[in-house]
Amino acid sequence: MSILVTGSAGHLGEALIRSLWAAGRTARGLDVLPSPFTEHVGSINDRKLIRECMIGTRTVIHAATLHKPHIESHRAEDFVETNVSGTLILLEEAVRAGVRCFIFTSTTSAFGAALIPPPGEPAAWISEDVAPIPKNIYGVTKVSAESLCELFSRTHSLPTVVLRTSRFFPEPDDDIEISSRYALSNVQANEMLYRRVDLEDAVSAHHLAIDRAERIGFGKYIVSATTPFTRADLAELRIDAPKVVKRLFPDFEALYRELDWQMFPRIERIYANDRARSQLQWNPKYDFAYVLECLRERRDFRSPLAREVGSKGYHKRYTSSTSVDFQ
Repeated sequence: MSILVTGSAGHLGEALIRSLWAAGRTARGLDVLPSPFTEHVGSINDRKLIRECMIGTRTVIHAATLHKPHIESHRAEDFVETNVSGTLILLEEAVRAGVRCFIFTSTTSAFGAALIPPPGEPAAWISEDVAPIPKNIYGVTKVSAESLCELFSRTHSLPTVVLRTSRFFPEPDDDIEISSRYALSNVQANEMLYRRVDLEDAVSAHHLAIDRAERIGFGKYIVSATTPFTRADLAELRIDAPKVVKRLFPDFEALYRELDWQMFPRIERIYANDRARSQLQWNPKYDFAYVLECLRERRDFRSPLAREVGSKGYHKRYTSSTSVDFQ
């Protein structure tokens, strides 16, 4: 019995296939784009292909998606077709084939407008209990796909784990103001405090989800680097983030100064990974303390797996038969 990974030509998909093979597990990739990690080339909306892929499959890791950057290059209906209808087809065929567990890669972007507190309020503490308020078609379709996963878990007894991953991609921030003011590595180092996860840690969360899905039944987890902040820091983070960081990491300013880096003046939300650490027994290795350790030693703070996978960008070509880029 094998593991089917959708989106195998993308950042996470490739990393998953690499890690599963390294662990001695049988894994096959599915993507609309050919790659060394893709055995089945085609769309998740192709039911005949999906039915064939499910033969001999014990576990499905569904990482294929249209991402937020695709909003500029794809229609809203493309997002519905891929992120919702494609997920539905996978779930239906997984149940039909007797698949034992289904892991769905979602996103912290699903929280949408809930991530930004009103002016004058403390930074938001984002846990799984926060209700999503999607603010674009990407968020709407990811939340809808999550709901489908929960429905199939409940009505078909399909063990299902939803992993809301924070940022792990290496590309520049899509916020032009951020990308124009800060070096890319500076941005990603800052984000390890509150909204980023290293690719290797994201992969390890998926491995644990595979192993624990049948005991969990249905679970939804935030997958983000462990923050050093507590709820007591939220008010000050919204006003003067560097002051809070300096209190926790006294030498960070000197290390940043050597690189001409800056801390963000304010932090508006914190992703809390407590539930994933408790219920999945996930222990992420990479956090802001590790970043500073690497800066002291003049080392790259990315994991070996993140460096190996590298940057892929976002495929923007569109045809009616293969309308998506699974990354």
